[in-house]
Amino acid sequence: QVQLVESGGGLVQAGGSLRLSCAASGRTFSSLNMVWFRQAPGKEREFVGGISWSASNTDYADSVKGRFTIFRDNGKNTVFLQMNSLKPEDTAVYYCGGRYGKYQYYTSRAAYEFWGQGTQVTVSS
Repeated sequence: QVQLVESGGGLVQAGGSLRLSCAASGRTFSSLNMVWFRQAPGKEREFVGGISWSASNTDYADSVKGRFTIFRDNGKNTVFLQMNSLKPEDTAVYYCGGRYGKYQYYTSRAAYEFWGQGTQVTVSS
């Protein structure tokens, strides 16, 4: 089993930056493909970005491309989401997820086996 714990959320003004962290424990983190999703009030959970277990592949939703960056430190069992140029529409609970196997560009939450509890990000205008 894998446990994921997000941190780093908070309140920030539009145009500002935040870095989210997702720490993993349990089975081998370096074999996990990791993703970030987000869920705004009244909306479905949506894909934000993903990174392969080797960090050789990354993918992003069009809405965050060029503003958000995913990276990982396998030595620290942690994946990060650097968010720059934040907009009010980025306000949501952000979740990290993971799955084993070959990296694929899956944007459906059903594709991921493990999830954290989420961290709130609020961007004020």
